[in-house]
Amino acid sequence: MNPPARILVYGVHGSGKSTLAHRLAERLGLPWHPVDDLLWEPGWVEVPVAVQRSRIEAICRRERWILDGAYHGWRDVPLSRADLVIGLDYPRGLSFRWLLRRTLRRLSTGEVICNGNRESLGSVLGWDSVLRWHLTGYSRERRRMRAWQQDPAGPPVLLFDTPQALEHWLAGLPR
Repeated sequence: MNPPARILVYGVHGSGKSTLAHRLAERLGLPWHPVDDLLWEPGWVEVPVAVQRSRIEAICRRERWILDGAYHGWRDVPLSRADLVIGLDYPRGLSFRWLLRRTLRRLSTGEVICNGNRESLGSVLGWDSVLRWHLTGYSRERRRMRAWQQDPAGPPVLLFDTPQALEHWLAGLPR
């Protein structure tokens, strides 16, 4: 069996989507397109949804790609072209701990995230906080991944409920 050439990595904020996408890109030699770079301009200005969709459509027309997320307004685009969806379906406590640790690290180091943006105390404590997104979107994202997995018309969906299960699967991929 040939390894997949078009992969959507999906999960709640903080579940490790970008980390996994990076690892898969290195392992499989596929181009990875970090979704945050396509959605956010400098100063945390959100790209209009129509432009987001256009950017995602251009990527998904290609024969080889990895995306590390899919959001409103264009989620259907990668789903219609993906060879595989990998769902990171970890327990809430685990993914929230990872997100909190990552957010605190970014705050303390001033790490650049995407297009020159950085986390700030205001962004972490504000209405649009990634921590809040995790808390409010967790159950919805899990339901969505599970529904995709049950849909025979969609691409195959592998759900991983522990990092160990993911590592076991990764170990079986070709090098």
